Amino acid sequence: GDLLPADGVLIQGNDLKIDESALTGESDHVRKGPDLDPMLLSGTHVMEGSGRMVVTAVGVNSQSGIIFSLLGTADEEEEERRKDKKGG
Repeated sequence: GDLLPADGVLIQGNDLKIDESALTGESDHVRKGPDLDPMLLSGTHVMEGSGRMVVTAVGVNSQSGIIFSLLGTADEEEEERRKDKKGG
């Protein structure tokens, strides 16, 4: 399965099934279509079919980028707390 590098809206698809387990934890493949759940998210894999999408977000603005940014912020806050406890 090809890895989707960006978030987007599906505008044309042919039996498209996506593995969204990297973001949702759900192991079932999700059927996508222009009229049926057209949102495609970066970090997910195409398991079957093909399609075309209009890119709506890349990098830190994509859903996976936002998640990674939040996780990085949480790590930085935890590190700050540890430093404060040691120093004080």
